[in-house]
Amino acid sequence: MADFDRAELDEMVRRWLQANKDCEAAGNWRPLAEFYTEDATYGWNYGPTQEFMAVGRDEIRDIAIGSEMDGLEGWTYPYQDWVIDERTGNLIGLWKQVCETKRADGRNYSPEGIGGSWFRYGGNFQWSWQRDFFDFGNVSSLFMEMITGNALSDGMNKRIQRAASGEKLPGWYRIGEAPVPLW
Repeated sequence: MADFDRAELDEMVRRWLQANKDCEAAGNWRPLAEFYTEDATYGWNYGPTQEFMAVGRDEIRDIAIGSEMDGLEGWTYPYQDWVIDERTGNLIGLWKQVCETKRADGRNYSPEGIGGSWFRYGGNFQWSWQRDFFDFGNVSSLFMEMITGNALSDGMNKRIQRAASGEKLPGWYRIGEAPVPLW
């Protein structure tokens, strides 16, 4: 017997997808914070030395889907498929990352490889846990292509300046030093 109702999990995905579309259209992902429990955690790895972790709904709103998404206006993250486990409440959503800016050949800037999010359902149509994964090499390559092609928006340029400033950014930790383990 399943520990989670499949219809409820399917409804969670439906609500999540609609909210993502709404936030993408508005260029503001912060409203997605209401889809997380008060004590949820959200993190990702960023190469061999860094990882990101937000602990609690407020940090998720302010940092993970706030400052970390600022500058990505005009980007969409269309989900391609879902894997849903009713027994554990684990869901994996596979997505692409697509910029509205187009290359000279007419294709949108978009990293190759696979991107996705691993969620744990916390009940009441909220996530208790999210971990993102993506092809770091392809994302890095895409941003270098956009930099050299002068295809970055002002917001993306600000993101890069912030990251290159040397200041400690909230939510960023050396591998293994985050307040909550990544895995």
